[in-house]
Amino acid sequence: MGADATLRDRFERGLAAPICLTWELTYACNLACTHCLSSSGRRDPDELTTAEAKSLIDEIAAMQIFYVNIGGGEPMIRRDFFELVEHAVGQKVGVKFSTNGTRIDAAAARRLAGIDYLDIQVSIDGADAATSDRIRGDGSYAQARRAMDNLKAADFGQFKISVVMTRESVEQLDEFEAMAKGYGAELRLTRLRPSGRGVQVWQELRPTAEQNRRLYQWLLGRPNVLTGDSFFHLSALGSPLEGLNLCGAGRVVCLIDPVGDVYACPFVIHEQFRAGNVRDAGFAQVWTNSELLRSLREPGSPGACGACGSYDACRGGCMAAKFFTGLELTDPDPECVFGHGETALAKKAPSSLPTTSPDHSRRIPVSISPR
Repeated sequence: MGADATLRDRFERGLAAPICLTWELTYACNLACTHCLSSSGRRDPDELTTAEAKSLIDEIAAMQIFYVNIGGGEPMIRRDFFELVEHAVGQKVGVKFSTNGTRIDAAAARRLAGIDYLDIQVSIDGADAATSDRIRGDGSYAQARRAMDNLKAADFGQFKISVVMTRESVEQLDEFEAMAKGYGAELRLTRLRPSGRGVQVWQELRPTAEQNRRLYQWLLGRPNVLTGDSFFHLSALGSPLEGLNLCGAGRVVCLIDPVGDVYACPFVIHEQFRAGNVRDAGFAQVWTNSELLRSLREPGSPGACGACGSYDACRGGCMAAKFFTGLELTDPDPECVFGHGETALAKKAPSSLPTTSPDHSRRIPVSISPR
C-alpha cells in the first residue's frame, strides 16, 4: 500500500480536529445565486453574537486548527466581520474567506491587505458578464472584477478566483486561466453540487459527461489549479487529480452554520446531517462525540460500487450529490464517469427531493452596490 493510500485510510478514520473547517458567518446575502448551496439571502436573527463568535475562535485556536474557511451568505455583510477576522489572526488562526466582492471597495481592500494570515477568494461563474450574471445576478460580475482590481491595486497579494463549473463556465477554462494570470491570482474550480438552491437547477446547469471528461484532462495538465476535493469522482477516469480524493464529511471536514449548528459537510446543510450545536457544549465536543460524525468515520460498505474496478479511485463519489438527488449513500455518484449514477437515478421513483433546511432565500436580492 502506497503512502497516499495510507494517509487516505488515516483520514477516513477521522482526525482529532478537522483539516478543513468551514464557518458560514451569516445567511445574509445581497445576491441570489441560483446554485447557492446554503440557500442564503435573509439573515437569521439567531446567528452567533460577536462574543459567541470570538469564543468559538478561541476554541478553534485551542484545538490547533490552523485556519478556518469563512463564508456565508456574504460574510462581509456582518458588521463585526473585520473584528472577527482580526481576532482570529490574533489567535494565530488563519482565515480563508469567500466573497462575492461587492463589499471590497478601495478602502476595504487596503484594510484586507494589512491583515496577515488572510486568504481571499472572489467568486464568479463566468469569464464574461453575460455568463456569470445569469447565475449570480445582473451587475455581479462587474462588482467582482472591481473587487479584484481593488485587491491588486492594494497589493493584497495572490488572492483566488473561485468558479463553479457549470455547463457554460466549463467551456471558458482557458479564459479563466488567463484572467487569473492577469491578476497574479490562483484559479480555484469547484463542482456544482445539487445542494441548497442548486437542487432545483442542477440538472439544467451541470456539465455533461463529455464536458467532465474534458475538464479532467484539462486539470491533469494543470496541477497548479486548485480543486480541493471537488472532482475526486473524476479520478475513476485514470490518474487521480490533485486534492483529497475522498469524501471527508465528518472525517476531516465539517461546517458550522451562522446559528452554531454543526453539519458533517458544507454541502449537506440538512437536519439528517446535523451533528450538534456549538452553543450546547462547544465545537470540540461535537467533533469528538457526535454519534453522526462517529458513524461516518466507521468503515463503510462500497455498496453498489463494490463490483467496480475503479472504486479505490473515486470511493463512490460525493455524499451530498447522492443525497440531494434522491440516491442512497451506497449508490454510485450521480455523475459517475461510467454512467452508473444515471442508471441508479433512472430507477428511482419520482418523489420530492430533500432541500437545504432551513431555507433563507429571498425573492429579490438587495442592492449589489457597495456601501
